[in-house]
Amino acid sequence: MADVTRPTARVLTLLELLQSGGVRTLADLAERLGVDARTVRRYVQHLVDLDIPVESVRGRYGGYRLARGHRLPPLMFGDDEAVAVLLGLTGRSGTAAQTAAAKLRRVLPARLDALHDTLESTSPSTEAPDGAILLPLAAAVRDHQPVRLDERTFFPYGVVVHRGRWYVTGFDPAAGERRSFRLDRITGVRALPGSFDPPPAGYDAAESLLIGFATAGYRHEVRLRVRATPAQLRTRLPASLAVIRSTDGPWLHIDMRVESLDWVPAVLASLDRPFVIEHPPELRTLVAGLATRLAGYAAGDDSAAG
Repeated sequence: MADVTRPTARVLTLLELLQSGGVRTLADLAERLGVDARTVRRYVQHLVDLDIPVESVRGRYGGYRLARGHRLPPLMFGDDEAVAVLLGLTGRSGTAAQTAAAKLRRVLPARLDALHDTLESTSPSTEAPDGAILLPLAAAVRDHQPVRLDERTFFPYGVVVHRGRWYVTGFDPAAGERRSFRLDRITGVRALPGSFDPPPAGYDAAESLLIGFATAGYRHEVRLRVRATPAQLRTRLPASLAVIRSTDGPWLHIDMRVESLDWVPAVLASLDRPFVIEHPPELRTLVAGLATRLAGYAAGDDSAAG
């Protein structure tokens, strides 16, 4: 039965009682809902306003019932269908989307509440992963319960959608470090007994995932200082690419790990902000070469065009 401490929950509970069939007396409904008769009448009117045909039955054994032959159709979803429906409404604005999501959460499997409460996203996702993988992970995030990911014990801290892919972030006790795994590469999830300490206060699963991308072990480590604000830098250097460290002055320290340096000079030029290359030296050569070519283009030098 719903939590009847809230008016909206009481109205929904009233509907559930009426759907059970027969005539419900005013006194019975008032006792079940924990309110007075006048409030029951008001809740009945709420249902009528929603086009639910509640009939008033007069007489000694009178009360309220749903119109004969009327019953709200049940919604029967498998896990994957339920996830798809819930995600389709997640993040949508507007009253209709909000009320639809509220109604669906009452009829969808209760285990989907964990997904609704724990999911983080850096960008929309149009396709959900296997519910048999996603739902146990979401529940484990909420309950701080260890899981077995294939052959690995893992403490899941969060489920994140990034650029259409799904990830779980958390702590790998065997490796002694935080890690992230793509859900489409996980073949099985099994809850383990016990619990783990929740992540530190202020932990952000999406931010942790993006920092992991930005500091991955690529071929080149790039260190810069840029005279700009974080907002100006993020237009060209997203969190998945660069880690920004503030200083006391107007300059920001930038750390990146990239497989190729060839594209970095053009990105730095597009910032249109003063910068200093601290490492690697070959990046300075590439930037100087780009500057020479651009100067030649601006001067109409055909040789600069190769």
